[in-house]
Order: sequence, then C-alpha cells, then structure tokens
Amino acid sequence: MKSKKNIIIAALVIIYIFAGPCLAGISVIGSLVHRKDVTPGENHKGTVTLFNKDDVPQEVRIYQTDYLCFADGSNLYGEPGKLKRSNANWITFSPRQIIIPAQATITVNYTIKVPNGDDLIGTYWSMLMVEQVPDDSPLSSKGENARIDVGIRQIVRYGIQITTDISDTGERKLNFTNTKLINDKQKRTLQLDIENVGQRLLRPFVWVEVYNSKGEYVGKFEAERKRIYPGSSVRYYSMDLTILEKGQYQALVVADCSDDFIFGTNHILNIL
Repeated sequence: MKSKKNIIIAALVIIYIFAGPCLAGISVIGSLVHRKDVTPGENHKGTVTLFNKDDVPQEVRIYQTDYLCFADGSNLYGEPGKLKRSNANWITFSPRQIIIPAQATITVNYTIKVPNGDDLIGTYWSMLMVEQVPDDSPLSSKGENARIDVGIRQIVRYGIQITTDISDTGERKLNFTNTKLINDKQKRTLQLDIENVGQRLLRPFVWVEVYNSKGEYVGKFEAERKRIYPGSSVRYYSMDLTILEKGQYQALVVADCSDDFIFGTNHILNIL
C-alpha cells in the first residue's frame, strides 16, 4: 500500500508542474465582467458560457464569493453576502455543478432580483466562481472509485464579476494614497496607488503630465485602465518614464472618470 501511494503522488506532481492556466481545458467564453445598470425592484437575467476544449469530460462547480482587491496585491474572496456592497444575495443561478462533455459548451443562467428600497445607492457586486472538480476530489460526483487518499492537487478557477449599478447614483471619489518613482538601470517607472472612497465602481483613464524645471511641457505618460470598486484600491505601475533625462520635474497625475469627474494630484519627480 505504501508504494502504491508513492506512485500516485509522483504522478500528481507531474500534472501540477505541467498544468496550464486553464481549468484543465475549461474556459469562459466572453467577458469575465458582467456589468448591469439596474433600478430597485427590477429583475435582470444573464448567462455565463463554459467550453470544455479537452477530449474527455470535465466536471466543474459554480459558487459565489464576495470580492475586494487592494493595491498591495492582496485579494479578499469572502463569504457571499457579507460585505456592505455585496449583491450575492440578489443572485440565483443554475447549474451549481455539472459535467461538461468533451468539446462541448454549457450555459450557466443567473437572475438578479434587485431589492426595493430608496437606500440602494451606487455599485454592488459579487463573484461567480467556476472551479474544476478533479476526479479524486471529495466534491466529485463520479463516486468513491475515482478518489485517492493522498496526493497533490492544483485547483484553478475563474472569477466572473457580477456588477450592478443603481442607475447613475453614488458618489464618485478617488484618493491618491501613494506615489513612488522607481529607478533602475533598465527602466524608470512611476508607481501609483489609487483608492476608491466613493460609492460607485470607477474605471478611470490615468496619466501623468510632466513639465521640466522651466515649466515647459515634456510629455504625457499613460497607464492601463483598471476597475476600482468602492472600498478597494489598485496599483498602477505601467507609466514608463525612462525617456526623461536626469533632473527635477513637476508631475500632474490625473485620473479621468468621464462625465466631468476628474481627480488630480501634483508631485515633484527627481530623476537620478
């Protein structure tokens, strides 16, 4: 029995090392963000389509979590419905677990029932998680014969963000919490942390306008767009300032959320 378990462990280690970024062939077709404009008392329907590109059937389970992310890279996937702005309790979905045949697609249907009430303001959200169920998992529907006692298992999952905006309500407000110039021999970048302290999901266009010591315009450097949920923060680190020569510069950092909601901050940059 001991040698048999050792063989199983070795085989699973090989699977772990060479496993790809997908759920053993399972992929989500379409966007991983479903954003809907809603009003209290309404019902909205949506679908998530899953494709099994493997040549063998794959089992998946679908479940809910709350979600927050932070500029330090950490993420919170909490119990659904516990966060103040969670909409997990508004959402019903089916199926919750299914075996997808080889080279086949299945559809997960969900319904959002928005509660009535004048107290709903801004953005509410949660996640639908899609996770492979290995044959040896206690969660597998394939029975005891497919399971083993000892092993190493890699679990990969997709998170689909289900986001609901209550019409155009909610305060838009961002804070610039940390700005850092990173100098190294190969590249010079501006690292910027932004926190959403408002009530609505924002996806700002972020850039920095740079002026030299004489006040002359040097250039505009853009960052990639990111979603920032209320109570969350993100880090922008893609503003490449490598072309700037040594010296001191004035920098105007701008976060443009459209519809006249623009936030900015000034900084002195010392290029060494």
